[in-house]
Amino acid sequence: MPEHGSTTALYRRLEKGGQTSSALAWYGTPMKRCALLALWFASCTCGPSAPTQTPESEGEAVTIQNPSLPGVEGDAALDERLAEALAAKGPDYVPRTRHMNGDAPMYTNRLIEETSPYLLQHAHNPVNWSPWGDEAFARARAEGKAVLLSVGYSTCHWCHVMEHESFEDEAIAEYINAHFVPIKVDREERPDIDAIYMGAVHAMTGRGGWPMTVVMTPDGDPFFAGTYFPPRSGVRGARRGFDGILRELAERYASAPSEVLAEAQNLSQRLMAQAAPQPPSGVPSASIIPQFAGRIADGFDPVRGGFSRPPKFPQPARLGLLLRAARRQGDDALAEKVFFTLRKMAGGGMYDHAAGGFHRYSTDSEWLVPHFEKMLYDNAQLAVAYLEGYQASGDTDFVRVTREILDYVDREMRSPDGLFYSATDADSLAPGTDLNANGNANADGATHMEEGYHFTWTAAELEEAVRTGWSSERSTGPSERPGVDFALQALRSYHPMQPNFEGRIILHAPRTIGEVAASLSVERNVLQDTLRRIHAILREAREVRPAPLRDDKVLTAWNGLMVSAYAKAALAFADERYLEIATRAAEQLLRLVDDEGRLMRSRREGRVRHRAYLEDYAFLIAGLLDVHEASGDARWVDAALTLQRELDAHFADRVSDPEGGAYFVTADDAPALLTREKPFQDGAIPSGNSVQLDNLLRLEQLTGEERYRSQAESLLSAFGSALRRYGHAAPRMLMGLDRYTDTAREVVIASESAPYAEPSALMRSLGATFLPNRVATLVQGSTQSESALPFLRGKGPIDGEPTAYVCERGRCERPAQDASTFERQLAPVLPYATEETP
Repeated sequence: MPEHGSTTALYRRLEKGGQTSSALAWYGTPMKRCALLALWFASCTCGPSAPTQTPESEGEAVTIQNPSLPGVEGDAALDERLAEALAAKGPDYVPRTRHMNGDAPMYTNRLIEETSPYLLQHAHNPVNWSPWGDEAFARARAEGKAVLLSVGYSTCHWCHVMEHESFEDEAIAEYINAHFVPIKVDREERPDIDAIYMGAVHAMTGRGGWPMTVVMTPDGDPFFAGTYFPPRSGVRGARRGFDGILRELAERYASAPSEVLAEAQNLSQRLMAQAAPQPPSGVPSASIIPQFAGRIADGFDPVRGGFSRPPKFPQPARLGLLLRAARRQGDDALAEKVFFTLRKMAGGGMYDHAAGGFHRYSTDSEWLVPHFEKMLYDNAQLAVAYLEGYQASGDTDFVRVTREILDYVDREMRSPDGLFYSATDADSLAPGTDLNANGNANADGATHMEEGYHFTWTAAELEEAVRTGWSSERSTGPSERPGVDFALQALRSYHPMQPNFEGRIILHAPRTIGEVAASLSVERNVLQDTLRRIHAILREAREVRPAPLRDDKVLTAWNGLMVSAYAKAALAFADERYLEIATRAAEQLLRLVDDEGRLMRSRREGRVRHRAYLEDYAFLIAGLLDVHEASGDARWVDAALTLQRELDAHFADRVSDPEGGAYFVTADDAPALLTREKPFQDGAIPSGNSVQLDNLLRLEQLTGEERYRSQAESLLSAFGSALRRYGHAAPRMLMGLDRYTDTAREVVIASESAPYAEPSALMRSLGATFLPNRVATLVQGSTQSESALPFLRGKGPIDGEPTAYVCERGRCERPAQDASTFERQLAPVLPYATEETP
């Protein structure tokens, strides 16, 4: 189903601000009802933002070129150019379309020249798609047409549905081509454009999601917005379908252009006003943290875990906030709600028990039936959530889940040069489907793609896979391993074997390993080892099935999140392999720059695209600092400081606050936008400002430079009013406030030997301790008197023995060489202040 935010605040604010425009009133009746068809509440990372860059100026001569597609007159030169781009894809390229002429696609549009997997999925639609750019808007202006914008991403199930139903439909495509200039955008490559028009969707419908559908003037002012639409009336119960909506919009735009333009401009002006920076309002006190944590905890499901109604998203930022609030308050009951939720999520079908890693969200209240796509950013953040769950609880099952997530990413989502791919699809080809010569399923393509088929089983398939795999393993493995009968008993006891999804079985585990071991009267480690081997067998058996599509573009921001996950796990588990993975990825990310040395957003097929956004800088800086903590190598701090200078130079708001205030999504030299958004809300991905708050505080702790703390205070002040009123919408920013108001700990562990070759008891104690608001550094060798980082100076192993130093703003405890003393030094907790309410 489409994904949606639950907020209607923007639409309500527009109403409160005065008489709702006639455009909003018009779409609030029949058109709004159609826009809301099949919509479904879920989480949305977007909010109101800046409408688009200004297209080419009017009066400029525009050469109209169209490929040979239904509804337009083809241009031979453009057809030749697109044919060359198609040929350059090579012999392994498989066109994604049901419109084939032998082995060749019947239609090719401008998207064939792009690298985004999502755009390439639409490169052979009969729709005359263009990528976002001045050329398309100039064409719309010259032809007197409205722009049809469609935004989605490559692993979006309902994006695929709308493509198959509407954009592959030649009659609908012909009408679009004749009456609109259609533009296709990958929201993952262009989060700025996505946020801009998601604001319009929220304003017009009260909800949002993908695929996003917006109709706008050639100047980028929207006058219609929605998400998924069925193709025709009657489909999925629709009173009117996409074809009828398009006809009504085109007719109205042609018959009353000045009226439509006025309405669109009115809405844009209101969105601009909403996005305007607010004056600084002071740094909130820590007292708002437990209050908003309590508000989140009020939604706790005591039976199934989680803090929201279905569909249930994992919401790792909320989990992290609640653990921090529980720590500062000494609230064991609050912490237990997080632990319970982590166990339920890991036991549900949202978790891939055979291969590791989490699917995006659960469609039900039990974490059982997922939306089967897997996102890199979810798994990066959840690996950290389970790691912190282990540190706060001591539950080693959380270690297992963390490792399984990271091992899955290493095995299936890592590129040959060590970077991480973006996602895998929810849909896959069902076994038994006949493929034609070019790899497409019969004539109707997508109808043979089944959501979740790759991940589900029948009872017979499960038992046969285990029986065959176990017998093969027994022939080469130790003779003392349990026999196949026990393996099958373990399978049936741990994983219920009743169908739970379209006649098939989604693996889930309603009981813990410990509970099942007790019921079978076996040692826990025996059952755990048996299950580990069962899952490896199932994973291997599953590999013969057609795999879901993998979106193999590399996004800097999402890679930064995963670098953090591996680096944190390396330090927590004393695992040098994880550090090597994090280090290699960090080195590669620093090479994703343009000819001017500026950081870039995306890479695919050897090409880097789009200058980086705020979240790219913020998440990568965080990852570099985490690699420094796990390695002790100061070069990562130097690299983070270089990126921080670039971020300050191009993204900081020096107008509202000389200290920089908060950061804009886009750089000051990016193509002009109607407004520049400062993101506040944390969704499936935290906002860049939330992560950057934590970065600034860590940089102050590492370097001793107070200016970074001053910048953090300015950032908090920029969002002070919003945090006091809507802090539950920015849990990651509240985590930053938690660091700001906590005792600042600097921890150094020094040893003569390589720390990962011989992990000391001190290192293992640090790894097992939930101490979120610290910076930690590993030191090898004698003193660090020459270190550029002040808090490292003079700290080394004493008498050749590993030594720990725990300091607060330069004031240090006595050096500790035994774990118990070290743990006592880490134990004190500063309670929250109580003088302010939200």
